[in-house]
Amino acid sequence: MNAGSSTTFLESRKLRDYLEITKPKVVLLLVFTAVVGMVLSVPGMVPVQETIFGILGIGLSAASAAAINHVVDQRADAEMHRTRERPIPKGNLGTVECLMFAGIIGALGMFLLTVFVNPLTAVLTFLSLIGYAVVYTMFLKRATPQNIVIGGAAGAMPPVLGWAAITGEVTAEPLLLFLIVFAWTPPHFWALAIHRKDDYARVNIPMLPVTHGDRYTRLQILLYTLLMLIITIVPYLIQMSGVLYLVAALGLGGVFLYHALMVQDPARTRQPIKMFVYSIQYLMGLFAALLADHYLLPL
Repeated sequence: MNAGSSTTFLESRKLRDYLEITKPKVVLLLVFTAVVGMVLSVPGMVPVQETIFGILGIGLSAASAAAINHVVDQRADAEMHRTRERPIPKGNLGTVECLMFAGIIGALGMFLLTVFVNPLTAVLTFLSLIGYAVVYTMFLKRATPQNIVIGGAAGAMPPVLGWAAITGEVTAEPLLLFLIVFAWTPPHFWALAIHRKDDYARVNIPMLPVTHGDRYTRLQILLYTLLMLIITIVPYLIQMSGVLYLVAALGLGGVFLYHALMVQDPARTRQPIKMFVYSIQYLMGLFAALLADHYLLPL
């Protein structure tokens, strides 16, 4: 390999490492829920400027928070099987360059939201960034087994941010979308926590299965699942969405409940990770149903 091709390879790997610390799959899911919040906020088509710059600003801010999370968790990541191949533990990226990267994309996100969207969205997005990167990652994650419940508020904000980006206000409807994601977060993440219980115990992170055991965590997963399913019906009850969404919510929710019931059996050792994977598909499907219902039902 000559010097030129070697340099190109190193640069491309560096770019992949920077992309990885932004947790692109997570950010895409968050941005998708924000887009649904945008669409549901108006009866017709969304305004172009606020939509484009809202997506960019919210996405960059979420990516910034994810990069900060990688920096703060680098020691624990190095000891956990799930995360030890991340760029910082492997030595591909350093702490300072990651923080500079997070600062640049975070500042750019705030600039876009402030100048091209509206100040309310910028403020709410900044508070969400601080909530995840600082309050959750630096304090709650290692302070209480309820870390996911409390910290889940930051991850549930994108639909509210999307709504605010288009309307310049926050009403009851986006808060209902917030509640759906908020109630979804504990069963989603606790399923993974059961699957990776030994990892969390090794690095002294007090996830619920570590502090209260698998049996208690499995029960909490079921209870939060039931709460979530009740909340997902409310958009139909208040005529925020129609029959198409209701059918999808009941169908997707029924499968989610099935997973939550199956996870109660400790003999099903692979069930927690199966539930975790499905929970991501569930949230995407549910919000896609909201989107489809909004445009298709009037036809």
